Amino acid sequence: MTRSSVFGALGLALVLAGVTGCSSKKAAVYEHENFDDSGTFSRSFPVSDAGSCEAARRALLSQGYIITSSGANQVVGNKSFQQNSENHLQISFNVTCAPDVSDDQRSTMFANALQDRYALKKSNTSASLGVGVLGSVSMPIGSSDDSMVKVASETVTAAQFYDRYFALVESYLPKPKPKQPKAQAEVPKVEKPAVDLGLPEQAAAKPLAPPVEVAPAPAAAAPSSEAVAAPVVDDSQGSQPVAPPVEAAPIQVQQDTQPAEAASPDL
Repeated sequence: MTRSSVFGALGLALVLAGVTGCSSKKAAVYEHENFDDSGTFSRSFPVSDAGSCEAARRALLSQGYIITSSGANQVVGNKSFQQNSENHLQISFNVTCAPDVSDDQRSTMFANALQDRYALKKSNTSASLGVGVLGSVSMPIGSSDDSMVKVASETVTAAQFYDRYFALVESYLPKPKPKQPKAQAEVPKVEKPAVDLGLPEQAAAKPLAPPVEVAPAPAAAAPSSEAVAAPVVDDSQGSQPVAPPVEAAPIQVQQDTQPAEAASPDL
């Protein structure tokens, strides 16, 4: 084999290695962030921001989440999962509620879940043994320390996970109050009179009736001079009534205009 063929083969190998290295290079994570409005992490509700956040808190509590922070428009909770003896998983839920600009009775809820993975790590420790002649000798006599170490942290991006959560939140939203009918004119109630039992307390509480005005008695008619006298009953002749006496006509006395003669004395 000549030198030219050897160098040609080496060059071809280097070119193939470079192409293989470029093809195996993965795209950066931030290149997947399109910032499109997919609606995975947000949902709009026809209630105020305080009402939607209260529903979010109740939904997390119903699923066993521990609420670590709660406010008027923010809720934080977490839940732990033990997959096996050496792996541990924890989900941290963060919810933020914001009122709509155009309507105070509508709000938008933003939710995202972060899952942290923990693994059990063992570390062996060795003990040192000092000998006067030989010096210090290290021997594998000791113990092992077990500890949970975070090995991964990732945001949950599954759309079905958030759909199930938002559906549960909707069931805890405050129900609208029914409209009350218009107030009607109040009819005055007629109180029934209490039965008088003759008790002193009842007599004191019973209002006095207004005095009744007594009509004046008619004046006695004056006796008329023309009144007819009542018939007189004569008991000696039976029970027949006696006619009233006839009034005699008045006698008219005529005065003599001539002087009377002087009477002569009797002898």
